[in-house]
Amino acid sequence: MTSELLGQALVEEATKKSGLIWVKGPAGPARALWHVWHEGAACLVGDGPGEQPLPGLADGAEAEVTVRSKDKGGRLVVWTARVVELAPDSEAWQAAVADLKGKRLNAPDGEAITQRWARECRVLRLEPEGTTHPLPEGSLAAAPVPTPATTRRPVPAGLPRLLLKRRRRK
Repeated sequence: MTSELLGQALVEEATKKSGLIWVKGPAGPARALWHVWHEGAACLVGDGPGEQPLPGLADGAEAEVTVRSKDKGGRLVVWTARVVELAPDSEAWQAAVADLKGKRLNAPDGEAITQRWARECRVLRLEPEGTTHPLPEGSLAAAPVPTPATTRRPVPAGLPRLLLKRRRRK
């Protein structure tokens, strides 16, 4: 009983403090998702234009959640969650969205974000089930998920010297 309560407390505190969790649905790789901790569960918004993808997370499914340390980025705890999709404009949806709205960075539509989420997005609750999983041995490193985004080319070797000369002249 005591270890179960300690596990629940660890899940709650670690997930509250971490702004990013890794969620693995029934199929596919784990994805990094931003969230808020609201009334005993991690709440997510996504699957709409300009929002994070939530592939494989369906109502009633199970998901594996890995919580990282906010300061060091290391794995703290792994727990199993039951996915619950909240109905738009229900009381639970409005309460979760009020917290999510405060944490959403760079929202393109400001105060109208809640109407857009109701029309075009899904709001999910990841409710902890049972105890925590033991931390796995090794790094579990995996190849990144394919994306159309690209990185820039390396900085030209002479650029730092050019920038320093400009600063000196001023």
